[in-house]
Amino acid sequence: MNIIIDTHVFLWLAADVKKVSKKHMHYIENLDNNIFLSSISIAEIEIKKSIGNLYFEADILDILEEMGIEILDFDAKSAIMLGTLPMHHKDPFDRMIISQAIVNKFKIISVDKKFKFYECDLL
Repeated sequence: MNIIIDTHVFLWLAADVKKVSKKHMHYIENLDNNIFLSSISIAEIEIKKSIGNLYFEADILDILEEMGIEILDFDAKSAIMLGTLPMHHKDPFDRMIISQAIVNKFKIISVDKKFKFYECDLL
């Protein structure tokens, strides 16, 4: 199964893994699953760091490699899907991740309750 982890899940995995539920850890640790972080999440982290809303000094690419998490680049099909999504959620980063999941038919791990209003497959 292909799974995108939301930005907060990645941050928890990197800094405080106890915040990730046992259910979600089961999916993440299952070697039959392919775990992805969206390039949008990397942009979100870097933007929040640059404006002082997030302190995160670790090298994201090193952490992803250590964890065996792949990067999912944001593409044109996902951008077009983004334009069709209803405005249930105003966070542009989350909406882009949702559009990627829908286009690529990936599942999502997130605790954001607003994701359930979209036609994406939450775990």
